[in-house]
Amino acid sequence: KTNVYAIASVVANVALVGVLLYTQTGEVGASVAASSRVHVAPRMVAPKFSMSGLRPAQREARVAAHGKGVVSTVALDAPVATSEDSMTWSSAKGNEVDAGMGQVHIEAAISNEVSPVMAQKNIQRPVIFGVAADSGCGKSTFLRRVNAIFGTTTSKAHTPTGDLITTICLDDFHTLDRTGRADTGISALDVRANNFALMADQLKALKQGRAIKKPIYNHDTGAIDPVETIHPNHIIIVEGLHPMLDKDVIESLDFTFYIDVSDPVKKAWKIERDMVERGHKKEDIIASIESRKPDFEKFVEPQKANADVIISIEPTKLDVAPGEETKYLNTRLIQKENQHGIRPVYMFEEEGSTVDWDPCAGPGAMACPYPGTRVRYYNEMSGEKHAHVLEVDGVFGETEELFFIEERLSNTNTKYFGELTKQMLKNKAAPGSGDGSGLIQALVALKMRESYERFTGRTIQIPKWGLFLDDY
Repeated sequence: KTNVYAIASVVANVALVGVLLYTQTGEVGASVAASSRVHVAPRMVAPKFSMSGLRPAQREARVAAHGKGVVSTVALDAPVATSEDSMTWSSAKGNEVDAGMGQVHIEAAISNEVSPVMAQKNIQRPVIFGVAADSGCGKSTFLRRVNAIFGTTTSKAHTPTGDLITTICLDDFHTLDRTGRADTGISALDVRANNFALMADQLKALKQGRAIKKPIYNHDTGAIDPVETIHPNHIIIVEGLHPMLDKDVIESLDFTFYIDVSDPVKKAWKIERDMVERGHKKEDIIASIESRKPDFEKFVEPQKANADVIISIEPTKLDVAPGEETKYLNTRLIQKENQHGIRPVYMFEEEGSTVDWDPCAGPGAMACPYPGTRVRYYNEMSGEKHAHVLEVDGVFGETEELFFIEERLSNTNTKYFGELTKQMLKNKAAPGSGDGSGLIQALVALKMRESYERFTGRTIQIPKWGLFLDDY
């Protein structure tokens, strides 16, 4: 083993330039500048809402009365547009939902033809991942790790788009703007404040290779802005509060993930962020958290039952001083048995065994600062499904030493030994890189890559850098 590491350290002095290739289709990842222009319709003034919004049954009746939703499905052999300018559009379901005193999402539409981007980018079929979590629970950090694992980048536009991945924030389907939510007392977590009919119809269209004109929720102003044109991509990640709540939305999702941050940790994170960055008072922050809790438990938390994988972040179980439990994290990767053929990450050589391991103990072990590190693996029931659980508790000393843990993990879908450690080193400054939360996120991103390869039959090729590089 010592010789292997010595050879790796020598080879690692030469860093290859990363190139993303698909073995079945040759060169991909070419510039999509010609196909990613955003056409913005004339500005629609967001209405000021003062009523309580519609119940789902009322919403469906109103949409039916308008006679809209004429295009919800097309044949997979629909005509292909030769350019964006040749595309024709039809209204999407839910495009005239009345949330009180005015209609919203009027301009939302779906192309009648298959987008020319499908041929230009050689997209076999879009793979759609759903990522659910409450706000402030680390979705953005997780998605940056996903981009790194796939070896790609995305734009800094409202809807981040790259050669490989497009990420859609489901806040764009809010039916109430910030003023409307304040007037009605309806939170963004409430189903009444979200247009699931439109969400489902447009995700189905993207999966079929068609473009959409999607609404925009402006997080800076709190207004509902004009639509933007979004084309299909190799991978589409839909993230937000409710990707796995509505059955019609779920039908378009290939693999689903839920980030579950326990109340004590969530409260500690939010207090630290809002007091330091926004100058809020601690008592106001706690009151805000408590006011959201009923809607969270009713509309967001139930999605855990529909998730294929759960990232659970909890206070440490290690022996720490009173009051330090949320300062150190215990992160669990809960991998449910699934019908997709995606196998779980497990410890050592035996899937299904029970492991409780201290990587800081014994000769040649990791150097672990207080309060140490503990890695556990076991099985449990998650709802009605059997699940394999990998648990990482505590903090790491040197990120470079994570190969001690990596070499004891099986079925990670890394392309070579050391890739997991390398990814952690590349994102060393990101939140969670010094504990199990970042490591588990990286493992989940690797599972997303495995899922994409399985669903499409393609292979993501990456350069085999050595493990010990100097230029991190």
